[in-house]
Amino acid sequence: MAITNLPVFHPGEVLREEYLGPLGMSAGQLARRLHVPRTRIERLVKETQPVTADTALRLAKFFDTTPHYWLNMQVAYDLRQQAAALAGALSQIEVMAA
Repeated sequence: MAITNLPVFHPGEVLREEYLGPLGMSAGQLARRLHVPRTRIERLVKETQPVTADTALRLAKFFDTTPHYWLNMQVAYDLRQQAAALAGALSQIEVMAA
């Protein structure tokens, strides 16, 4: 099992730095445009909440991306976090011989 050394970013960081910042838009303004609670987007950009399928669909529609763009970012982030947390346990698992 190989976890690459490529940088992995929380989708909230990407949303904050690549979308909201350049647009001069606040999390609250985006939440209103997406018709979701303000706290959902605020927690996402603070990187304390993951992107859900619902949020991914809304972000994709608003920013003309795909929901997979947002969800794949979340999955990559989650896998990297778990790989680090489970490194010791995973190192003790032997690969099944073919």
